[in-house]
Amino acid sequence: MLPSIFGENLFDDFFSDDFMNFPAWSGRSPLYGKHAKNLMKTDVRETDSSYELDVDLPGFKKDEISVDLKDGYLTISAAKGLDKDEQDKKGKYIRQERYAGAMSRGFYVGDVEPDQVSAKYEDGILKISLPKQAKKELPRTSTIAIG
Repeated sequence: MLPSIFGENLFDDFFSDDFMNFPAWSGRSPLYGKHAKNLMKTDVRETDSSYELDVDLPGFKKDEISVDLKDGYLTISAAKGLDKDEQDKKGKYIRQERYAGAMSRGFYVGDVEPDQVSAKYEDGILKISLPKQAKKELPRTSTIAIG
């Protein structure tokens, strides 16, 4: 039995059905393979004055990540490119699992001003802080006479 890397079999690529290689059917992301669904895992924590998001983005550099706020939606995007000139001079690749690609995830955050949002990236975790919005008072219920 051959060892597997990240739960994938060494021969997955050799014995896969060509029909299933169509990207819409295979469920595989060219960036991280079968495990793309496990990326950008996010923890959302509520404090007294804010919401704190911790987004897992391992292997990305700070300049490969962007955070945008538009029309009440916070969008986190990450794009990764590989250096095509890097080659192993001692041999050829038997299996290459690192790819280039992009991913993004969005959250509805409401009417938040961009200058109130702060973001910090370190150790593969993007930390975003969003202020809580003041609760709007609903009008009191009153009885209306029917004439």
